[in-house]
Amino acid sequence: MKMIIHDLDPQQFAALVEDNTPDVTVISDNGTIRHCIGCFGCWIRTPGVCVLKDGYNNMGELLSKCDELMIISKCEYGSYSPFILNVLNRSISYVLPYFVTKNGETHHRNRYDHEFALTVHFYGEDITEAEKGTAQKLVAANSLNLYSSGNSVYFHNGLQAVKEVLA
Repeated sequence: MKMIIHDLDPQQFAALVEDNTPDVTVISDNGTIRHCIGCFGCWIRTPGVCVLKDGYNNMGELLSKCDELMIISKCEYGSYSPFILNVLNRSISYVLPYFVTKNGETHHRNRYDHEFALTVHFYGEDITEAEKGTAQKLVAANSLNLYSSGNSVYFHNGLQAVKEVLA
């Protein structure tokens, strides 16, 4: 399964991506997402599932079933947009609360014996070189933390440029 997480409005997304592939899960902002409250319920009370029942509570499970994760986000100071950050925060149930040392760094252990490819498309006018560098480091860290098989990062001046790459 391919999963796309994006911060576009429905018309922008429809103009950007052909919706003729049945095995694609699309995560978009429907206005109901709540912020992670740091309760660790997804690790302790309901392992693997967020306790906030707002339609985004199964992000960890969805990640465990995808082969490719594509993120389309406005570049905000070298990071994701607030909605994308919120979805990624709500995906913490994809990993376990226990720690492991990888390359001299402490990371959470993986919950699932699973890997996916991570591709991120950042869009925005006037993305600086410093923002690009920060974003590349962020995606590399996310890739490591989510046990992805690798990552690719693309920067686009606007949505039309994203569409050309995806076509």
